[in-house]
Amino acid sequence: MEPVTLPAGGWRDRAGLHELVTALDAAGGNARFVGGAVRDTLLGLPVSDIDVATRFAPQDVITRLERAGIKAVPTGLAHGTITAVSSGTVVEVTTLRRDLTTDGRHATVAFTGDWQEDAARRDFTMNALFADPVDGIVFDWFGGLEDLREGRIRFIGDPYRRIAEDHLRILRFFRFHARFGRVIDEDGLDACTARANDLMALSRERIAAELLKLLVAPRAVPVVALMVERGIFRPVLPEIEDTAALAALAEREAAAGIPPDPIRRLAALIAPAAAEGVGARLRLSNADRKRLEIAVGPIGDEGPRPLAYRIGCTGAIDRLLLAGAPVDALTGWTPPRLPVSGGSLVARGIAKGPDVARALRQIEEQWIAEGFPDADRAEAIAQEVLDQLLQRSSS
Repeated sequence: MEPVTLPAGGWRDRAGLHELVTALDAAGGNARFVGGAVRDTLLGLPVSDIDVATRFAPQDVITRLERAGIKAVPTGLAHGTITAVSSGTVVEVTTLRRDLTTDGRHATVAFTGDWQEDAARRDFTMNALFADPVDGIVFDWFGGLEDLREGRIRFIGDPYRRIAEDHLRILRFFRFHARFGRVIDEDGLDACTARANDLMALSRERIAAELLKLLVAPRAVPVVALMVERGIFRPVLPEIEDTAALAALAEREAAAGIPPDPIRRLAALIAPAAAEGVGARLRLSNADRKRLEIAVGPIGDEGPRPLAYRIGCTGAIDRLLLAGAPVDALTGWTPPRLPVSGGSLVARGIAKGPDVARALRQIEEQWIAEGFPDADRAEAIAQEVLDQLLQRSSS
């Protein structure tokens, strides 16, 4: 069989990358590309992150890189990972390793010089592909190339053992299937189903990070439905019980030409009353929690632009899409600012304090109701409100 090779060019020609692999003696067989960059290149997808595996011990990596004038940051020294910055190109360089002990969340590792031993500790066959930086030849010990061609996410070796090593692999199995999969691996699916309770041992931040990536993957809708069917969410997110709203949202996003958003899609999976609790449990950022809570609110009957003025365009688009209401009125529209200030009302005779606030609210409500007219009309509205207030105060 002809060897599979990575095409030249593209990310392989990034500034500083040749100097980096040269410093790590790629020509002598001591450094290879690994993981996502290899996988995505073979699938014809754009590559963002570049990972290099090497036989050299971490301190030797630092020495070699610095000798070549390449910045080396010991970001994960205990696990053999150095972040290299070469002419602006950032590469994660990791020494070949094998697991000594694992507890489902963390691993203690020992360094090795054996490529296959390092590949064997990785999660899925398609993530255990290595490529020679010099000639691009791909190394595959576990059938990753065939799985890549067939669209099958398959654990390396025993799925139960892989999951026991890192429980997050349950969610990663489904996320990768949503992104790359066409054929479900039944052994992997059964193992994830049987071990779903293991997710309870993970930090909620790790669960959230994986879930939010999954929700925007190309096949998120059928995969999330499969996860619900198999009870995967039940131990950590029992609120997720039905995917009909997610499926409808995905169709509306596509019809409106709006990219999928993970927080909006999470909102489609939970009842409105659960938004605050789910956001807190997943330890979402304050901004994401607020967005989740805003997204599940009512759309009212004022129309899209008044809604966007009150809660912001992002929140309005989320609510409208979730409710099945049109969003085209918000395309290219920016909520204007009320062209009347409290200072201008004081200058017209309104006393400072609560009276100004009340007057501004009345003016703003009328201005919104009239469709955000220009400054001249806003001034006219202000005068009408002031006349009414002054009339009341004098009677």
